Amino acid sequence: MRILVVEDDQRVASFIQSGLGQEGYAVDVLHEGTFAGEQARTVDYDAVILDVMLPGRSGFQVLRDIRARKPSLPVVMLTAKDAVDDRIAGLDSGADDYLVKPFALAELSARLRAVLRRGAPRENVLRVADLEVDTMTRTVRRGGRRIALTAKEYALLEYLMRNSGRPLTKSLIIEHVWDIHFDSVSNVVEVHVNSLRNKVDREFSPPLIHTVRGVGYVLTDTPP
Repeated sequence: MRILVVEDDQRVASFIQSGLGQEGYAVDVLHEGTFAGEQARTVDYDAVILDVMLPGRSGFQVLRDIRARKPSLPVVMLTAKDAVDDRIAGLDSGADDYLVKPFALAELSARLRAVLRRGAPRENVLRVADLEVDTMTRTVRRGGRRIALTAKEYALLEYLMRNSGRPLTKSLIIEHVWDIHFDSVSNVVEVHVNSLRNKVDREFSPPLIHTVRGVGYVLTDTPP
């Protein structure tokens, strides 16, 4: 999943980017609010983490920009203000959650998972045939056997599972699994798909990850 973090404190932004990156999220970072609303509208993000006090344009203004075009995009606001009135103002402005600094990364991650489960139905356990992905514990099993994946392999598999049966282009996969600095001319997607196949399909039947010629990839137990 791809997350936009808008945070002017570079240490906090780096802390969030590193932590969520280790969990397999693709994370883009902006340090001021001027173009944050536009970027959130034009890129297909799964969620936004938004500081309130931003140079250029405040977090509340950015949130209004986002809500005008993407009313259901999950937004978690961050702030150093911990008064009840401030928290109420954040939630009333349209944020899905409101977290006071300082915070533990584990809490931010849990709140992010919670807002991502809202709206469209999202199961904690994704299943295709005998392949299971538990998005809460980030564990993968096939035929009851646990499969160890890297963070990026897990992110790729979760995206394929959430879109099972749907052919996905390389561009779509990059947009949701890698961040904005990804080199789109590299073969990293192909390398990760092959690595995932070796772990998820090689010792099992039927194969679930298929190449769709001229399109990209699809995860399904019904070969295209």
